[in-house]
Amino acid sequence: MKNVEMKIDGNILTITVDLSMEFGPSSSGKTIIIASTEGNVSVPGAEDKKVGLNVYRKK
Repeated sequence: MKNVEMKIDGNILTITVDLSMEFGPSSSGKTIIIASTEGNVSVPGAEDKKVGLNVYRKK
């Protein structure tokens, strides 16, 4: 994962992303990647749940 933190508190999943970070252009070159789970990943502490996240901005 890039720039993604996940935390479970009871039944609440909190995802934290630092919006000031950048990881360069996407493979298409149209956007700049800010954060990504790089596909679907299991939620820590609830492995039967999955999350897929991409945060990006236009180039």
